[in-house]
Amino acid sequence: MSALVIGIDPGLSGALALLTSDAVLVDIDDMPTLQDGAAGRRAINAPLLAARVRAWGAGQAYCELVGPRPGEGPVGAFGFGRSRGIIEGTLGALGVPVVMLAPAWWKRRVDIGPGADRKDEARSKAIARWPSMAQRFARKKDDGRAEAALIAVAGLARETGR
Repeated sequence: MSALVIGIDPGLSGALALLTSDAVLVDIDDMPTLQDGAAGRRAINAPLLAARVRAWGAGQAYCELVGPRPGEGPVGAFGFGRSRGIIEGTLGALGVPVVMLAPAWWKRRVDIGPGADRKDEARSKAIARWPSMAQRFARKKDDGRAEAALIAVAGLARETGR
């Protein structure tokens, strides 16, 4: 049996994708969030994230490397950094190594063009790659699922040199 890896789109509207080392999509789940952040804002829920990662039993994770975005205010930047910290801390506590992949790098590896607004392109690529799972990428808001799965594909390509 192939080893299992996780791809992570770390935003609050992001997702987690479980793939085999042969890039077969096994499962996908939206990022677990609750309205329990500062001032009742939505935040990644670490216990729910840990439960999902533990249940999947993957030995490696690939996550988009996020940082402050141009024009983003301090509250948004702090929230995005907090999300990244929760993800790294959860994976570290579970002993799952994580490789951070820069957005431009992983998008090039899966043939998504440059630019910030390529969400539908990611969904289209995911549907083409995994047509039996097309319904999991059908809605506009499923772009995080598509990106998580494609981040895992790019991470696998990084490891194998393909």
